Amino acid sequence: MKKPENNHGLRRRDFVKTTALGGAALTLAPSFSYGRSSSKKPQKVAIGFIGVGGRGRSHLRNIMKRDDVVVPAICDIDPKAVELAQNIIVKSGRPRAAVYSDSDYAFLKMLERDDIEGVIIATPWNWHTPMSVAAMKAGKYAGVEVSAATTLSECWDLVNTYEKTGVPTMILENVCYRRDVMAVLNMVRQNVFGELTHMRCGYRHDLRGVKFNPGVTFGEGAKGEARWRTQHSLKQNADLYPTHGVGPVATWLNINRGNRFLYLTSHATKSRGLHRYIVRNPAGGPNHPNAKLKWRLGDVVSSLITTYNGEMILVTHDTNSPKPYSLDFSIQGTNGLADFDINRQRIYIEDKSPEHDQWEAMNEWLTKYDHPLWKKYGEYAAGSGHGGMDFFVDHAFVETVKRKVDPPLDVYDAAAWSCITPLSERSLAEGSAPQYFPDFTRGRWINRKPVFALDDDY
Repeated sequence: MKKPENNHGLRRRDFVKTTALGGAALTLAPSFSYGRSSSKKPQKVAIGFIGVGGRGRSHLRNIMKRDDVVVPAICDIDPKAVELAQNIIVKSGRPRAAVYSDSDYAFLKMLERDDIEGVIIATPWNWHTPMSVAAMKAGKYAGVEVSAATTLSECWDLVNTYEKTGVPTMILENVCYRRDVMAVLNMVRQNVFGELTHMRCGYRHDLRGVKFNPGVTFGEGAKGEARWRTQHSLKQNADLYPTHGVGPVATWLNINRGNRFLYLTSHATKSRGLHRYIVRNPAGGPNHPNAKLKWRLGDVVSSLITTYNGEMILVTHDTNSPKPYSLDFSIQGTNGLADFDINRQRIYIEDKSPEHDQWEAMNEWLTKYDHPLWKKYGEYAAGSGHGGMDFFVDHAFVETVKRKVDPPLDVYDAAAWSCITPLSERSLAEGSAPQYFPDFTRGRWINRKPVFALDDDY
């Protein structure tokens, strides 16, 4: 495979389109059908899968709806996951994929194949960086699930490998493509909020039933993510999962492209939620061995990030207590602000909202500023997972592999967003002391231009 030029994201289209809703940008190509190009024989792109558990199979289902993708091989050490993935492939009318499953490192053998151009990596967090690095070294585009790295050294491994090989990695942060998030991005680019000053985001999700499955079991003998994810709560006090919130905010603020994260301070509550869950669970109780464990992760971890351009971002991680799901988005600027999530969408814009100092519903604003990509592809996104945003993140990855260009969410984004975990851990360990973000772009952020969702196709 010919490697793309190594000019760090500046080789995409030389112009930057505005996000004003022009007729040409909103015209749906009649021949488009979930990945179909306008030619009679669309270019086929070969994508392999490393990890075909629940999340990997979700990506696979989306990919298999396209007529421009083949899947020559898959890798997973779980035979049940492999068979379920094969069923998805066969049901799509394609032949069964070759399987690599004989060891934890079977993916290295799969990456030696000449008939794979890119790989989607959906494995436990600790494997994300090693697998992405191996893919880049093998000349394969990597689409890696979140977070992309767990330590600062892993963040640098991603960046250094990309700069050495010229082979891109895309962080598969689907929330960046959520419909309301992209409408707000469109509003930002059309100056609805004025100059931005303050943002709020987070990951507020009751994961106790995920971390213990079945009953109060985790680690060996557990099911699903309880086999590995719960260990992080036992051993780390940090924002363990920052990118769902921070990714969208970073696109609003042009992080790594004229702006960057500067430093953060983090704070954590005491840890009570997981112990309480174990004690109250019928399979647990106060005498269960897991009830004696000392959990390091605070029930709520909040980090305050300051950017180079002077904005402030409050990021919260909150997964061990009973609560409805929320990413808790808020955006504020000199003209007004908006709070929005699944169960609350409200906005106030000075001189435009109907009542002074009174919130109004966001519905009309979100419709007016619906992003061109959603207007173009929204009907095809239905049923793709997570309210349709999974279609867009998979589509973007396939298109970048097909076109041999840098992805819209690149390795520098992966590093900057993922390093919040180790920086927050260090801040908490040092009494909430400020921690400065490395400049993973080595100064190129000053001149790099925004690219996310500015291509009229992905």
